[in-house]
Amino acid sequence: MSNLNINLMKIKKIKILSLLVLMSFFMSTTIISCSDDDSSTPPTTIGFSQSIVNFEQTEIGTSTQKEVKISGEFFTNEVSLITSGDFYLSVDNENFSEEVIISPEDLNNSITVQVKFKPSQLGEISNTISVTSADFDEKTINLIGEGLAGGETVQTFNSTRLAFGDGYSQTATQAFDLPTNPTLVSNIKMFVKLRCPEEGCDEWDVYANVRIKDDASGEFFEIARYITPYWNDNSQLPRGFEFDVTDFKSLLTGNTELQIKTECWNNLGYLISVEFDYEYAEPDYPYYAVERVMAYNNSSIDGVPYGVSHNLDLDKSVTIPENAESTHLRTIISGWGHATPYDTGGRPCAEWCFRTHHINIDGTPTFEHDMGPLGCAQNPVSNQDPGNWEPDRAGWCPGMEVPTRIDNFNEDMAGNTFAYEYDYEDWTNNGGNGDAYYATSTFVVVKSNTEIDKPIVND
Repeated sequence: MSNLNINLMKIKKIKILSLLVLMSFFMSTTIISCSDDDSSTPPTTIGFSQSIVNFEQTEIGTSTQKEVKISGEFFTNEVSLITSGDFYLSVDNENFSEEVIISPEDLNNSITVQVKFKPSQLGEISNTISVTSADFDEKTINLIGEGLAGGETVQTFNSTRLAFGDGYSQTATQAFDLPTNPTLVSNIKMFVKLRCPEEGCDEWDVYANVRIKDDASGEFFEIARYITPYWNDNSQLPRGFEFDVTDFKSLLTGNTELQIKTECWNNLGYLISVEFDYEYAEPDYPYYAVERVMAYNNSSIDGVPYGVSHNLDLDKSVTIPENAESTHLRTIISGWGHATPYDTGGRPCAEWCFRTHHINIDGTPTFEHDMGPLGCAQNPVSNQDPGNWEPDRAGWCPGMEVPTRIDNFNEDMAGNTFAYEYDYEDWTNNGGNGDAYYATSTFVVVKSNTEIDKPIVND
């Protein structure tokens, strides 16, 4: 065979290979030709690796990504890509936003755009990417995803040292970014982990709590309370103390100020970490609102004086919004002091004396709080020697969560105004051994299937 024939065959093979490459490109890429009336200007073309992007089913609180390859020819103007809702764009796979701008140089050389799907609701979610440029009419890329029930953990305070003296403080306040759509939240658990500093832990059982700022009033609402262990931390609990704080989901959202406190009176104290588990599923009600009824809980001895006359207001008027579909009270209470006369068995008040308190609604005893033994000797946080941690206190234990007492109204309270009174069991302090106190916080929580305002509480 002559060299001429061999060369002709090579040329034919090259043409065939080129044709196959072009066919493959056209089969996998959407090509759009955009030209103006000037026939001397080469036609602008843009191609998308896919015009419909289907995402895997994605749990709320997480995200998934896909990529779209975009290539073009003869571009002289920028190309803008815009989306919204639960979809985000990036050209560097680090910075995501609802809009990215692509230069003509990058587009003419081909570029990969990352598309992130982060669902904020259950069920199918769809949107588009709008692709615009001065070089062509608007084009669209369709986006389809589905949000599933799921959850996420949010770390807030992380080994924050609380103590007294040597430059330390008993409190710390800081703002944190929390999930932004509380209507999808079905449950929020809070975990408080205590660790001992290198010098050791506080040797006493002290009053401690976590509070959240209510922006509407500027107040800090107590969402949980605990008593620290003697001499030690709560490392026997894998994640520390656990609290259900779903009642405050209307506040536990967005940029939020949290405050932690321990009543340590030495420079040892604790390293405190706080994290939240948000569970996303169909909630009992999407909308919650909470308002303070009574807050005498700044410290263990800033509570309500027990057994003596005082001028603290324990009577309130509460008005429930007209669209409330569920109403309950949320109370945290713990007694302090060794006041006399002693109860049987040598139990002083209010740390040790067992009592039964009532909440009166419109003058009628409606809810009952038993300030009795909790079984302190069975507390899993048992590494508290030589502290006096095993004997039962009245409604709390060293190294344990202080119980949250929930009182549900069975009847429909929507639009009602009722009189509230916290009624401590009668007892008289004879002044023989100091004072007694009940640190008490009470909130009224309302829920609804429609947006709801806070209840109104008047003195």
